[in-house]
Amino acid sequence: MSAKENVAEIDVNKLVEENDTGGRQPGPAVAKLLMGVALVWSLFQLWIASPLPYLVSNLMPVLNDTQTRAIHLAFAVFLAYMAYPASKRSPRDRVPLLDWVFAIAGAYAAAYIFIFYRELATRPGMPLPVDVCTAVVGVVLLLEATRRVLGLPMVIVAMVFLGYTFAGPYMPDLIAHKGASLDRAMTHQWLTTEGVYGVALGVSSGFIFLFVLFGSLLDKAGAGNYFIKSAFALLGHMRGGPAKAAVVSSAATGIISGSSIANVVTTGTFTIPLMKRVGYRGDQAGAVEVSSSVNGQIMPPVMGAAAFLMVEYVGIPYVEVMKHALLPALISYIALFYIVHLEALKANMEGLPRRGTSTASQRLVSFLMTVTGFIVLAGITYYVIGFFKSVLGEAAVPAIGALLLSAYIVLLWFGSRQPVLELDDPNAPVFELPETGPTVKSGLHYLLAVVVLVWCLMIERLSPALSAFWATMFMVFVMLTQKPITGFFRGDHRFLAQAREGWNDLIDGLVTGARNMIGIGVATAAAGIIVGTVSLTGVGLVMTELVELLSGGNLMLMLVLVAVISLILGMGLPTTANYIVVSTLMAPVVVELGAQSGLIVPLIAVHLFVFYFGLMADVTPPVGLASFAAAAIAKHDPIQTGITAFYYSMRTAILPFLFIFNTQLLLIGLDSWPHLILTVASAITAMLIFAAATQGFFIVKSRWYESAALLLVCFTLFRPGFWMDMIHPPFDEVKGAAMAQVIAEAPPNTGKRVWIEGMNMNGDDVRKGVLIPLGEPGEATKRLSSAGLTVMNDGESLSVMGVKFGSVAEKLGIEQGFRITSLEVPSNRPAKEWFFVPGLLLLAAVVVAQRARRPR
Repeated sequence: MSAKENVAEIDVNKLVEENDTGGRQPGPAVAKLLMGVALVWSLFQLWIASPLPYLVSNLMPVLNDTQTRAIHLAFAVFLAYMAYPASKRSPRDRVPLLDWVFAIAGAYAAAYIFIFYRELATRPGMPLPVDVCTAVVGVVLLLEATRRVLGLPMVIVAMVFLGYTFAGPYMPDLIAHKGASLDRAMTHQWLTTEGVYGVALGVSSGFIFLFVLFGSLLDKAGAGNYFIKSAFALLGHMRGGPAKAAVVSSAATGIISGSSIANVVTTGTFTIPLMKRVGYRGDQAGAVEVSSSVNGQIMPPVMGAAAFLMVEYVGIPYVEVMKHALLPALISYIALFYIVHLEALKANMEGLPRRGTSTASQRLVSFLMTVTGFIVLAGITYYVIGFFKSVLGEAAVPAIGALLLSAYIVLLWFGSRQPVLELDDPNAPVFELPETGPTVKSGLHYLLAVVVLVWCLMIERLSPALSAFWATMFMVFVMLTQKPITGFFRGDHRFLAQAREGWNDLIDGLVTGARNMIGIGVATAAAGIIVGTVSLTGVGLVMTELVELLSGGNLMLMLVLVAVISLILGMGLPTTANYIVVSTLMAPVVVELGAQSGLIVPLIAVHLFVFYFGLMADVTPPVGLASFAAAAIAKHDPIQTGITAFYYSMRTAILPFLFIFNTQLLLIGLDSWPHLILTVASAITAMLIFAAATQGFFIVKSRWYESAALLLVCFTLFRPGFWMDMIHPPFDEVKGAAMAQVIAEAPPNTGKRVWIEGMNMNGDDVRKGVLIPLGEPGEATKRLSSAGLTVMNDGESLSVMGVKFGSVAEKLGIEQGFRITSLEVPSNRPAKEWFFVPGLLLLAAVVVAQRARRPR
């Protein structure tokens, strides 16, 4: 039997089930138990995220972060053993006795720090034998749960780091350390917040669960189906329309699905057969779906789980993470949309037939009226809410709630006026697209949930957890009421049956959201072992020296090395775990080596670099599960599908390298609206040109030198500073007494690039550039003290007399005894964007040459 035939027999729904929620289907009693535990987990997470615990704190104590992390992990470990079989030969229709023992013991060990919280607090650093024994059992059972849920690679990585903890004295000199005893290692990993119960698990329990739950409820309410139908109605008639619909619908469903594989199956079931119908090869159809589904994790406002970890690791609000990630995500999706258009042009494909006889102008007017009406409604809502807040103050909340309720009911009425539309079977002999207007109008109320989330995040500036809580509670209300209200508007008065359907959908959504979190819960906990090893042994400092040695101090080579490490780990680790491991080890190295090269790399740029390459985990052959799922639907070879998907994802792979050197792509350093518009326009144009160059097709099939010219234009548009720096350096150097004057005259709340020199505590000579933030206007010494520096002007330099503990200066690696030898100010040179002109002229030459060859 061929590989294609083998793939054709794969049950994609079973693949998703086994990967995301476990493949076990036990008897009714145990199934109800699992459902109940998952439901309680979701309700517990909603409880701790809500303001309610603080309102009833006199009746029950408010749990702190460590306690909630322990309970969170206990749920995850218990469900991991109950839902995931030990091996392929393990029974699927029942839970073996040994799994019951492991589930209960693992949950107890995970909750140990919660159960005996007060006792452990009285003996820090002095564990009892029972503490150590519980920690050892807990680590072993966590690793076994991780193996069941995520596979063996994650366990191997964790065990390598654990082995390094104990084998430090026997390691080569470069990576040797004094080692740790069993008591110390287990206490550090299991009974403190430095290891398993560290930041990663805290983000899983505090942020990620709520966003996954929000997406699950949105999907169960029908938003996923609505997004797919709308994308097909809008784009399916175009050349290569199903592929374009796949890109747009996957971007939309990325909001509600944190799983690349689930996203592939949800949208790919419709899109992949239709892509093949209009002329795409099986591997191309699967690859388009994989590429667009995986990129759903980089699309704000709801990004992948790793994005929430950035909030803690980088120390910036989630709103800032969204802002920095927005432009690269849009660029990537626009480029993929253009890639499928070029593939359609090369094969001379057509679109799908529409249902109905409306003209193109009528469809356009209907669509524009729908979108305009929603924009007007959103604008009225925004300004009315702003008015209520300014006039009513704290009393505005009930008024805003009434306004939201009114908008919800109006949109339900609006949608109920439309016919009930369902997509045809994609494998049917004749497939017709639904009408655009009725389809888009039918589910506009789903967008209100996203509006609530974005409003809370960006306008109210609530925490991500509280924002997700209110958005989730709105979805709970929607699921309980949308069917009865819609039935009332349509004259269907089966209110009790409709309310029961909504209640069942709600319970199903709460259970599914919890079961989708099993993998993320154990992944973040297992990754905590690696983080704990780094903090216990100090291997992070060793990695800096090792990577610097391998890269020869070359920043570009080092970035390639980090990317390769991410891709190798991505073959076995999920995106979240991959991000935790690589960012913990490599992010400080990139920043440090960049500083030594004079390139000040913002920390968010480094973490997004790691995040982007971690996304390739679900694409990279030979183990990209999303590619396997797409290949199964396309009935094509999974390896070829994965290779094609990786080729289509090259646009995502080059973006991290570009925004490391041009942080304007992350919307950093933009000083005006024209500058923003120019940056966005040039970036989108550059990525479209890159897509054309890599596809070998622009207006007609490109010749090799035309593709090379397009790549040159792309590079120029993405990084015009590269050429300008060759003509004139971007900064002028200021030394001596003039430094104090420049610092004193700098605008408020800005930063200055300075060069520091000195010998660190390890006896190594250091010379690097750092960006020191300056506070309010004043004397130079006063402004530097706001960053934690005490300096003395010795005439030739500023000597560092002291560094405040925990300050920005300390985090930048500045130590007492260092000297600030010079600082840099922007040079008076032409704007780097002038190099867009020769780049666009070269593009025009390619256009002229290809138009001359275009058949008439």
